[in-house]
Amino acid sequence: MDLTPQDNPEHDTPERHVVARRSTLVSVVVNVVLTALQVTIGVLAHSQALVADGIHSLSDLVSDFVVLLANRHSRKAADADHHYGHHRYETAASLVLGALLLSVGVGMLWGAVHKLSTPEDIPQVQTVALYVALAALVSKELLFRYMLAAAEKVRSSMLVANAWHARSDAASSLVVAIGIGGNLLGYPLLDPVAALIVGFMVGKMGWDVGWDALHDLMDRSASDEQAEAIRQALVQTPGVLGVHDLRTRKMGDLIMVDAHLEVDGALSVWEGHDIANRARDRVMRQLPVLDVMTHLDPVGVRPTLA
Repeated sequence: MDLTPQDNPEHDTPERHVVARRSTLVSVVVNVVLTALQVTIGVLAHSQALVADGIHSLSDLVSDFVVLLANRHSRKAADADHHYGHHRYETAASLVLGALLLSVGVGMLWGAVHKLSTPEDIPQVQTVALYVALAALVSKELLFRYMLAAAEKVRSSMLVANAWHARSDAASSLVVAIGIGGNLLGYPLLDPVAALIVGFMVGKMGWDVGWDALHDLMDRSASDEQAEAIRQALVQTPGVLGVHDLRTRKMGDLIMVDAHLEVDGALSVWEGHDIANRARDRVMRQLPVLDVMTHLDPVGVRPTLA
């Protein structure tokens, strides 16, 4: 999510946490209903794909509670043990979500492969399974659109990850509906094949989300667009003649910045200090930056000391 000075919101407000909590609680309610419905009907209607989709919905419930926990802790202020606050709770939550998705996907793959190895044991699926799969598809797609809109409103990578988790469920429900439909039309292998495809989709999503979060935990830098926006904000500060050695690292959804500012060497220490403060304030107002550490480099002819 790249932010520019023109569209950057306030990056850490009470509204951000209220939106996160509300959208996640909506997801909890939807997933409780879908999990119970999909697993129950899947077992009664003999659809492995629908049961697999229900287990996927169950994993959403676990991830929702992880998000609620992270949302609560990430808003804590800095303390003696965490001088920069607790913003990385969100990144850690995204890593947990990724691991959860990956493990669920592997489990689905294992079950589907086992079923495909014994095709003679594949039962005929009942029609009610198709209705439930279609209802789950519509519900998950609507949930995804709602959650993504909320995530983009407050610019939270953790909520974006959770929204795409819901989208992966919508995509899997589509595949499940197709597999169940094929089974009803006389192609029994399509139900476990659908479960196999769902497992692969879930596993890949988990890998992508987890890998991205892992890089952030390893002090990944901000995007090129964000770094350039930070550079421009510094350079445009009155008194700053140039910027070099600009370094960034992610801190949750925020950015830590280190930069060398070039200023007129003839200025007093007080004047240079004021320029550095203005540059810092400018960046933190315009961009999702948690803090800016600056070093002043004098430009011009060095005076001769007596």
